[in-house]
Amino acid sequence: MDAKTLTVKTHTTCGQGDGCAGLALDVKNQVLFAACRNPQNMVILSAKDGKILETLPLAGGSDGAVFNPKTMEAFSSHGNGTLSIVKEKSPTSFAVEQTVKTMNGAKTLTLDSKTGRILLIAAEYAAPAAPPANAPPPAEKKGGRGPGRQMLPDSFSIIVVAK
Repeated sequence: MDAKTLTVKTHTTCGQGDGCAGLALDVKNQVLFAACRNPQNMVILSAKDGKILETLPLAGGSDGAVFNPKTMEAFSSHGNGTLSIVKEKSPTSFAVEQTVKTMNGAKTLTLDSKTGRILLIAAEYAAPAAPPANAPPPAEKKGGRGPGRQMLPDSFSIIVVAK
């Protein structure tokens, strides 16, 4: 994308990644971290030419991604209550460093750049109401709130992940 002319200069693909819901950037090394839902992986690409550098598994279907330039780590949050941490060992070498248990539904995240902490939001939900006796079962979403579920009062949470 050319920010001055607001035109698309080129397109790239994430290879096997689909439903990419998180995108983080290592500005210094021009590396993109595309966190995908299906398959559940992080596709790491060169921001210069779109070349895929690595594809790594995630602990769940991603809903967001951030990059911490101080620790050289990319984070992907998942509705199933996990947070995947990918370490950039060099501009061409990456590894899944850790999977952290968070809270079911904690799928929206941000980075506090001053403290290096990851902040996630979540809440608890009531069980869905019982469907009528002859109704087909509703399709359930993985990791978050499914159809007909209501947030429980006073259950909103901010989860702080730090070293």
